[in-house]
Amino acid sequence: MSNVKQRRGVLFVCLGNICRSPIAETVFQSLIEQRNLTDKWFCDSAATSSYHTGDLPDYRAIQVLKEHGLQTEHRARKLTKEDFNKFEWIFGMDESNISNIKRMSPSNSQAKIELLGSYDPEGQSIIEDPYYQGGIDGFIANYNQCLRCCQAFLDKMN
Repeated sequence: MSNVKQRRGVLFVCLGNICRSPIAETVFQSLIEQRNLTDKWFCDSAATSSYHTGDLPDYRAIQVLKEHGLQTEHRARKLTKEDFNKFEWIFGMDESNISNIKRMSPSNSQAKIELLGSYDPEGQSIIEDPYYQGGIDGFIANYNQCLRCCQAFLDKMN
């Protein structure tokens, strides 16, 4: 009889769950598929607010993912108390996200709450919100930073 180890969960969180966190989720999912790690890892994304609940990611996020051969059908959702037990890591994109995540965290949570950017080999600890920047450049920067961070995180963990 084989010893089946439980998969480890990663949750990516930003303010509205339509820009940064769905990009990070899609990038992470792609990496675990490329590295044949789907039996070891799973992921999702969520928001600290309910502004966009049920919405698809921002069209610019979808465009950047598509340009990299990726797609998502994710629908924005708000962070829940259950998430703190389901996921081993909960990654916020900026200090405001981290503060909100910690405020929402139940007292018995075992989840590790960290900035995703803390894994950035280029040292950019904050993944800036591109929503109000207007153009696509911020989304491209988000994609590249999420890719670096997710690769570095997986390299450290596996």
